[in-house]
Amino acid sequence: MLQRRIGAAAISAARRFSAAAEALPAESSGKKTTVTPAAETLTSESSGKKTTPTTSSSSSSGGRDTLGRRLLALIHPKRSAVVTIRQWKEEGHTVRKYELNRIISEWMRTQEDIKLLCGDYAVHLDLIAKIRGLDSAEKFFEDIPETMRAEPTLSALLHTYVQHRAYDKAEALMVKMAECSYVSSPLPYNHMMSMYKEIGKLEKIPELMKELKKNTKPDIVSYNLWLTTCQFQNDIKTAENVFLEMKKAKIELDWMTFSILTSLYTKKGMNDKAECSLKEMESRISRKNRSAYSSLISLYTNLGKKNEVYNTWKKMKSVFRKLNDSEYTCIIASLIKLGELKDAEKFYDEWESVSTSGDSRVPNLLIGAYINANQMEKATEFFDRFTQKGIKPSYTTWELLTSGYLKLKQVEQVLDCFKKAVTSVKKWEPNLTFIHEIYKLLEEQESIKGAEGMLTVLRNAGYVTTEIYNMLLRTYASAGKMPPIIEERMTEDKVLLNEETKELIRLTSTMCVADVSNCLS
Repeated sequence: MLQRRIGAAAISAARRFSAAAEALPAESSGKKTTVTPAAETLTSESSGKKTTPTTSSSSSSGGRDTLGRRLLALIHPKRSAVVTIRQWKEEGHTVRKYELNRIISEWMRTQEDIKLLCGDYAVHLDLIAKIRGLDSAEKFFEDIPETMRAEPTLSALLHTYVQHRAYDKAEALMVKMAECSYVSSPLPYNHMMSMYKEIGKLEKIPELMKELKKNTKPDIVSYNLWLTTCQFQNDIKTAENVFLEMKKAKIELDWMTFSILTSLYTKKGMNDKAECSLKEMESRISRKNRSAYSSLISLYTNLGKKNEVYNTWKKMKSVFRKLNDSEYTCIIASLIKLGELKDAEKFYDEWESVSTSGDSRVPNLLIGAYINANQMEKATEFFDRFTQKGIKPSYTTWELLTSGYLKLKQVEQVLDCFKKAVTSVKKWEPNLTFIHEIYKLLEEQESIKGAEGMLTVLRNAGYVTTEIYNMLLRTYASAGKMPPIIEERMTEDKVLLNEETKELIRLTSTMCVADVSNCLS
């Protein structure tokens, strides 16, 4: 009992620290903290900006200043934790809830009078995975006492594998857990079903549900995952059977259950059932289910219920003091889908006036809407507007503009925006459809210079294939010109010739040599 009380006290402290971090006022407290060697075991917190800490001589022997060290050095944490966190924020650092939780967890491990339970190790493993990554989490698991390698810690490790997409390791661990009878709760099964949903192995989920039912009872998460599978497969009959099973098992239905059903009914054109389900969903939404409001807006949008979209937004504004970027993204995207572009623009203006994030995903919605409406001039004017306000264009921004100029068949602008798109990301994932569309335009306009320029962009991005060279050759053939040293260039790029390549080389070999010396790289 004492151990549980100590554990609860530690969790309570973590919550107080988290609440303090969120509620800190801007004014400075003027107090200073002292770091002692007792806190030097914690060195992994993110320190944000590097500052010169206020420390005593006892801490000057080595190691960088961290929030963990400061908090663990406090003599009276209840009285001075808020001051310490406030000072940390004022120095320009970021305070994250999960880091505060990890500090408490680290503190518990250093206390000789606290005997940690298996659940405590599970929480610590999860926090390590979030902060330090998979390798550190595995190392932590290997180092914990053998007696603590039980269902809670194994479930935490399984969750870590799923989160880090180590799917083979997750499957292997799940087999071992089943063999050792460490599957007495639905949690491991829920992790695995989430994983199979993520990787598209939906056929595995009903099988897991059968296995789950043999060992324990499914919970609301289990059933919602099963319903999601039905949604992806457009299987209305199985979904309704699952829903009846949930009611029979007296599972407390949540807003997510009805959100999934509404989406499925809407897809099937069963609007009456969709509306009834949506009303059930709405009745289950409260302030603590913030993401449900955006889901509600999207579902009303899919049903074409414009008034309900506006009413839900008004309710959100009355419930929450400030709405975030994703919520503005939701309402703007919904209004665009409903054909209310003018209202979408008003909501963008509102977002622009209250948000300081500079998130390009929000203006990208209007860029896309203008291009789809064949209003390229308006799209470019709007682009100038938000970039002048300091919003940095993203890959999607440049891709949208490229598609707009493709519609207008403006080769120079197409190539310029495409190049900016490719160079805006560290690692470019080739969009083959896009590449084909650009080369098709270049071939139509017999733009050898443009085709060579496109090849240079692709080469710099590390993507040159036989098909790319074939598209280049087709552009030369369309222009009635022979490309210079094509085979040598392909050899240099380590690209093989196929039958089409050879035929195109043969076809262009009788034509005049193109003068492209100034655009060869």
